[in-house]
Amino acid sequence: MPNQKLSVDQVLQLDNQLCFALYSASHAMSKAYKPHLDALGLTYPQYVAMLVLWERDGLTVSEIGERLYLDSGTLTPLLKRLETTGYISRLRDTTDERRVLIQLTAAGRRLKSKAAPIPGCMFEAMQCAPAELATLTRQVQQLRDRLQA
Repeated sequence: MPNQKLSVDQVLQLDNQLCFALYSASHAMSKAYKPHLDALGLTYPQYVAMLVLWERDGLTVSEIGERLYLDSGTLTPLLKRLETTGYISRLRDTTDERRVLIQLTAAGRRLKSKAAPIPGCMFEAMQCAPAELATLTRQVQQLRDRLQA
């Protein structure tokens, strides 16, 4: 279709909208994750925050926000809930009290091994070959980066 001129009706068809394909795929992905995350007592946003901390503990709120593309107004309540569950602690930086450091607790570190099977379960649910999944992930990341530029 790249060289073909689309009619207004075709352009405005729901199935021709990349945004809707991404939105509905995201919704389906969240639904597939839900039973696995429910077993851990996590929401999807909490899970991705924990993924960031499992990669690198002791980040600031702003560093986590940059990694997750979330502002502090969205991230702070999420982190407070993780603190209430006992998975993280929030500490003021002694050198700069404006900065809040997020550190995993022992329970937060133990949760990593409980979460370890989730990617494999999701891989099975997606029914993609590893190369296909890697290509799709890279393409979506590139699209995100271009849209944010």
